[in-house]
Amino acid sequence: MNSSKISTYRQQIVRILPGILAMLLFQGLWAQEVTSSIDSTSIKIGEQITYKIEVNSSPEDLVVFPEGETFAPLEMVESKDPDTLREQGKFRLLKEYFLTQFDSGKYVIPSQEVLIQNRTYRTDSFAVEVKDVIVDTTKQNLFPLKPSVTVSPGFSIPDWLWWLLAILAVAGAAVYLIVRKRKSDDKVRELPPYEEAMEQLQQLDNSGLLEKREIREYYSQLSFAVRKYLDRKIYDHGLERTTGELIIYLQAQRESGKLNLSEDTIRNFEKILNRADLAKFARSKPDVITAKDDRSKTQLIIDDLRASVPKPTQEELLQDEEYLEAQRKKRKKRKIILGVLVGAAIVIIGVTTLIATKGITYVMDTYIGHPTKELLEGEWIRSEYGNPSVAVTTPQVLVRGEIEMPEDVQRMMVGSETFIYGSLLSNFYSAVTTIKFHGEVQFDLQKAVDGIYTNLEAQGATNIVMKQEEFTTLNGAKGLKVFGTLQAQNPVTGEAIPNEYVILNFAEKGGFEQIIVIFNEDDNYAEEISQRIINSVEINNLKE
Repeated sequence: MNSSKISTYRQQIVRILPGILAMLLFQGLWAQEVTSSIDSTSIKIGEQITYKIEVNSSPEDLVVFPEGETFAPLEMVESKDPDTLREQGKFRLLKEYFLTQFDSGKYVIPSQEVLIQNRTYRTDSFAVEVKDVIVDTTKQNLFPLKPSVTVSPGFSIPDWLWWLLAILAVAGAAVYLIVRKRKSDDKVRELPPYEEAMEQLQQLDNSGLLEKREIREYYSQLSFAVRKYLDRKIYDHGLERTTGELIIYLQAQRESGKLNLSEDTIRNFEKILNRADLAKFARSKPDVITAKDDRSKTQLIIDDLRASVPKPTQEELLQDEEYLEAQRKKRKKRKIILGVLVGAAIVIIGVTTLIATKGITYVMDTYIGHPTKELLEGEWIRSEYGNPSVAVTTPQVLVRGEIEMPEDVQRMMVGSETFIYGSLLSNFYSAVTTIKFHGEVQFDLQKAVDGIYTNLEAQGATNIVMKQEEFTTLNGAKGLKVFGTLQAQNPVTGEAIPNEYVILNFAEKGGFEQIIVIFNEDDNYAEEISQRIINSVEINNLKE
């Protein structure tokens, strides 16, 4: 190929190369193009903006749209599933979001990230204005304020009741186990005397003591069985008397006619007891045949003793029934006393443990009760009071009341409203007062502060210590904070009650607002309530 042809090919390649590159670039851009838009840049509070993201991509591309809180400061109300459109072998994806905001102001919807395959694309950011809803008071009828309604607190089970139930449950379980054990023991002890004696003899036969040549132990159990029967059925000293004393007693009972025993039975009983004494104390060892014979005679002796007891008369039976009933009542009384003692011991242990771990103050306040602690832990209420409006959060709804105003203030004002909880003599007192003046009167806050001392004295306060400093609410209202200590005298006992107080004073837009909190000194719960109330105050007419 000559040089002229090569030159011609090069010129053709140079001419078509830009077109090829442009075509490839156009395909790449079309294949992965991301655009975004919104339907409005200005909305009212609570209205919604439609935010759209469009993606042009190839069918095999994986596209991931933004989700979650990425649109803050706007809130995402709904995220719809992407719509897919097919155009000339390519895909166009459309994703819609619905956004809103409930506070007026100017906001910026930040740039969003869209992931296509392994590449990240960012959308444009948008400025949005959220406007207040304007109310035309000249066309909207105004109505007087409705009277306050007392809201009864909801039912709740106090913590101390759960503790008491737990302690009682433990005490009940302990008493149940003790009574159950005593009943089982009583069942064993309540085996009739004759059956018990036969049971002991049977156990002796199965013990194998004779085969082991343990004669001493064998006679010890043999004599105990017959002595125990005698002790329970006939003579209640049968276990502690000597052999001679028992024989003398049986002979005396036989001669008096109280026992129908034969002379042979008494003599056999005496021989068995003597051999048992020799085996235990003199190391004598009767032979096995004699021991077995004594075993048989012992059962006959017990049978004779059982048969020798005359049948009780009707009067004796009644006496026995009364005795048994008295014994049952005595056992029942012992069980009740035992249960009470166990329950009291558990309660004392529980209370002592709580005091040791939590302290006496916590136990008394939590389980006996403390009025300001109940206020602090109750359901708090946020409400607006007066005109100009003051928003404040309190543990109880403030009730409409009245306070006296100086004459010079009354001449300047259109009206005033006061809302109160408690009194100066209670453990906690709070009040909100608002005054609306004629025109654009600039109320002097310092005069109001000077009048606080006089007002407190008029309500019976003494030894007033007053301090003041500037105060700014959360929404930017500036005022004066007056605080300190005072004493309120109890009109019944004459006792001086030490109190602390905090008074906020504001003069905004031709009005005056005052928030008062007075509480007992050294009351930590009341102090925390006061701080929460003061920190929650907002003056609502700043933007008018």
